[in-house]
Amino acid sequence: MYFYHLTIITKDFDKSYQFYTQFVGLNVNREENVPGRHRLAFLADHADDTQIEIVHYDSPFTAETKGITICFACDDVEAMREKALAFGLEPSEIRSPHAGLKYFYVYDPDRVSIEFKQEEK
Repeated sequence: MYFYHLTIITKDFDKSYQFYTQFVGLNVNREENVPGRHRLAFLADHADDTQIEIVHYDSPFTAETKGITICFACDDVEAMREKALAFGLEPSEIRSPHAGLKYFYVYDPDRVSIEFKQEEK
């Protein structure tokens, strides 16, 4: 058994799609658009990785995202934070609780907390 995907129900599909593909840099593994029902995309670094599924339902649907953080490892946390600022996002300051670890947080369009972490090994 393995962790296949995490679903995020979006209020604005296009904003979430742009956030995860253009800002985060995930690839689109599959998309589906069923007019009058839903629009979705499965996103990941590689086809066989755990995926994030973003879904927008055409009928009213509410979901809570409290207490969820998705963490992405990155090679240059400072550059990723600068990219967040360039995208008009409001990232936290970079935190470094101990040598070799740096990270910051930013919210996606649906207020899901996204963490970017750089860890020296």
